[in-house]
Amino acid sequence: MRKKYEPALKTRVAIEAIKGTRTAAEIAREYEVPSSLVSLWKKSALAMVPEAFSRKSEKTLRQWNEERDELHRQIGQLKVELDWIKKKLSPRS
Repeated sequence: MRKKYEPALKTRVAIEAIKGTRTAAEIAREYEVPSSLVSLWKKSALAMVPEAFSRKSEKTLRQWNEERDELHRQIGQLKVELDWIKKKLSPRS
C-alpha cells in the first residue's frame, strides 16, 4: 500500500528543494521521504509557479464560477418544471 503525504509536507519539502541549500538526499532523510519524491515535488512546484502569477488562472476560475452558476440555474428550472409536472399528473383527491 502506498503511503500518502499531506500537501503541507509536500510543500515544505518542495520549498527546501527549490532553495537548493541541501541535497535531495539530505532533505529526504530529514522529512523521511524517498529522495525521488523530493525531486518530483520540486519539479511539480516549479511547474505550477507561473500559473500562480498568471491572469489565465483567474480567467479559468471566473469561467468555472460562471458555469457553476448556470448549472445551478438550470437545476432550479428543472426542479420547478418537475414539481409542475408532478402536480398536473397527480390524481386529484
